Amino acid sequence: MPLQALGYAGFGSADLEDWRQFGTGLVGLQAVERSPSLLAFRMDDRKQRIVIDRSLPDGARFFGWEVADAAALDALAARLEQAETAVIAEPQTSADTRRVRALISFRDPAGNRLEAFYDAEIDDTPFSPGRSISGFRTGPLGLGHAVLTVENIDAVMPFYVDVLGFGLSDYMQKPFRAYFFHINARHHSLALIETGRNGMHHLMVELFSLDDVGQSYDVALSEPERVSVTLGRHTNDLMTSFYAKTPSSFMIECGWGGREIDPKTWRPFELQDGPSLWGHERVWLPPADREVARDMRMRAAAAGVRAPVQVMDGNYKLLSGTCPWWDSVGNADRQL
Repeated sequence: MPLQALGYAGFGSADLEDWRQFGTGLVGLQAVERSPSLLAFRMDDRKQRIVIDRSLPDGARFFGWEVADAAALDALAARLEQAETAVIAEPQTSADTRRVRALISFRDPAGNRLEAFYDAEIDDTPFSPGRSISGFRTGPLGLGHAVLTVENIDAVMPFYVDVLGFGLSDYMQKPFRAYFFHINARHHSLALIETGRNGMHHLMVELFSLDDVGQSYDVALSEPERVSVTLGRHTNDLMTSFYAKTPSSFMIECGWGGREIDPKTWRPFELQDGPSLWGHERVWLPPADREVARDMRMRAAAAGVRAPVQVMDGNYKLLSGTCPWWDSVGNADRQL
């Protein structure tokens, strides 16, 4: 795959102070001043992962996709031009602003500004979270994932799959039409939701600890109308998460326990049990669609749909068996 990970994302907003308080106090990001009009957030050893730019209009957005090196960037530019997509080789001043060695920019069929880059700058000081959290799961998996709303998925998907090389992870048709795409072991780095309009739906960041998410949820609950999707667990990437309304017109998903896949062997499928195993009451959905989603969760519960928790070494402790029946059930049965 020519793209390796979602490296950074940026958004236009005049509400820099609101963003600072939201990013540090709720999500746990580290705020870094770049200029009077530019606020950057760190979430690991890189100099920046999320950028809020006052000079851009509200609603403007850009996404930086990482490639391996200069040769890969040139190859991607040639591939885009062959697909009749206009490509701009951005000046060094733009690369310096993004804190990368070099970058190109182009747009997807929905008009979203995409950038590709290589060699992101590493900060010489350790990451210092805005509040006490364990940290964010990034590295080769990238920043997290971006979910875009589109007028028509069929008009946009071929660009991401055939030109940029994304792999389809899975998809759903109810309670809304959504397709999920991967470029590394993260279950999805991009998703498209068909809503009849092009826009930004949410950005997901994955924390190391479930308690980090729970404590962020407490912060969100203390602020009126901050929670847009209640705490719950997804059926496809198995993430336990909630969604908070940002100072802009989209959400940030704070999650834990995201699924890893093997892109070489993964086979896409249609999700039949809805987007969530439990929870995730979606305030943003129309009432009729919320009812459909709720019914799907109830059916999943009645059917006993379960999935193993995704954990890393050092982030769990095995308990001794206390139930003869449970101890007699094989691992395969436990995961049903």
